[in-house]
Amino acid sequence: MSQAERKALHFIHPGSIDRATGGTIYDRRVLEALRRTGWRIDLHELPGRFPQADAATARAAASLLAAIPNGSRVAIDGLALPAFAESLPRYAARLSLTGLVHHPTADETGLDAWASARLFAAERALFALLRRLIVPSPAMARRLADFAVPAERIRVAPPGVEPAERAKGSAGGPVRLLCVASLTPRKGHVALLEALSNCADLDWYLTCAGPLDLDAETARRAAETVARLGLTERVDMAGPQFGAALDDLYAGSDLFVLASRYEGYGMVFAEAMARGLPIVASGAGAVAETVPGAAGIVVPVGDRVALAAALRRMIGDAGYRRRAADAAWQAGQLLPRWDDTATAFARALAG
Repeated sequence: MSQAERKALHFIHPGSIDRATGGTIYDRRVLEALRRTGWRIDLHELPGRFPQADAATARAAASLLAAIPNGSRVAIDGLALPAFAESLPRYAARLSLTGLVHHPTADETGLDAWASARLFAAERALFALLRRLIVPSPAMARRLADFAVPAERIRVAPPGVEPAERAKGSAGGPVRLLCVASLTPRKGHVALLEALSNCADLDWYLTCAGPLDLDAETARRAAETVARLGLTERVDMAGPQFGAALDDLYAGSDLFVLASRYEGYGMVFAEAMARGLPIVASGAGAVAETVPGAAGIVVPVGDRVALAAALRRMIGDAGYRRRAADAAWQAGQLLPRWDDTATAFARALAG
């Protein structure tokens, strides 16, 4: 294999790579970093439905694989993988296939039991066809054992963060809370809002940044919850924020909050710590691994009493919040950069 061939990659992404979701941001930043080190990337934005692919999506997936030359190195984002359930067995032998699994799609919140079981079976079969799998955290490496993936085929490439100035905070007035997450069932916006309603006697203001149009029912429920709990003047559903606008939101916040039900890593927690923001979160596994105990409070998924208590403590006790902010800042300075992620990713591809 020539040097050019050793640093060539076909990358298959589910839909547009310009979306503001954690998995897409990871993909985009890794590809940018690989290109800086001389990799030639052929990006394929697969159209269709994900992860529950329809017939049209499956046909597009098959056509895409058929067009990729023999012997090519191919990486497929895990959200797109179920679309290849029928076609991948036909092409696995002639391509060098890697899966980038942010988290198994069978674990997505909001699926009924039948859909989850169907995706689990499909992913187990697909994972067996891949030469290697790249995951963002040790928790996800452990999870893939449930899909009968041998440990030697799994590599961990944690997301990076960009160097950032420490958040200055609100400097008076309400304690500024920031949530950065797509409005989808897994991210737990309704649970967060209901927990915050139990802190109505405290002075706080919440900004939710992230796409609002990915799940219409979740968006409807969140809007209804804000109105029902009388939080209209205390919650801003700001929609997706990018670049300087998002940096300004981080800089002016005092506390990062996210009641996610499941994370493959939790990139936004790392982004918050890189700016010295203390954290209140729900989750286990990857979330608990990402957020050190001194940097915030992580409560069990679904425990709204514990979530409300954590929010009350962090909002109401300025001294505790400052100590958690110091620990978050210290932890944030030790996090990997995107070039580190790309180096780990490239080693996994070459393994």
